[in-house]
Amino acid sequence: QVQLVESGGGLVQAGGSLRLSCAASGFTFSDWPMNWYRQPPGKERELVAIIRSAGTFTAYIDSVKGRFVISRDNAENTVALQMNSLKPEDTAVYYCNVRINGRDYWGQGTQVTVSS
Repeated sequence: QVQLVESGGGLVQAGGSLRLSCAASGFTFSDWPMNWYRQPPGKERELVAIIRSAGTFTAYIDSVKGRFVISRDNAENTVALQMNSLKPEDTAVYYCNVRINGRDYWGQGTQVTVSS
């Protein structure tokens, strides 16, 4: 079965950095685009970054452009989100996601808290 396990969250001061990682299993990882979502407190979940299966195309929401970098290692079945220059508004639970044949799969989420 598809499994996604996130790690790397934590508490950081504004301006700091964190690197999130997601370990995937149960599907052919290199065949599918991967996504990072986040859900801030009291708000809806939003798509933060995407990376195509070969890793040659990435896209980001405007609020993280220039600060976050999504990457993947198809040999290790992992996808990462490097987050730099963090702001308090980046505080959220971050989720790894893959959509396979129209069905969404999610990790358990990892909390990122940015203090001002």
